[in-house]
Amino acid sequence: MQADGPRACRFGRRWYLNNESWHPSVPPFGEMKCILCWCVSGETHCQRQECPPATCASPARRDNPCCAKCRSECTAPPSTLH
Repeated sequence: MQADGPRACRFGRRWYLNNESWHPSVPPFGEMKCILCWCVSGETHCQRQECPPATCASPARRDNPCCAKCRSECTAPPSTLH
């Protein structure tokens, strides 16, 4: 038996259409903004956002809460002014 069209996905208590994407909500933590899920022909796929490694000692998460990023003072070359 063949389906009439692409199948939807169930994740938790919600249904998502084929090719729809969402950030999953996991009680008691709430929405997981660093994880993206999507529906492909009735199958749910999820992936954590990949982040490049930080190259400084104390990275900040100001612009992107999922990925640590060096502040400009961490990566700037030392001053040559005397």
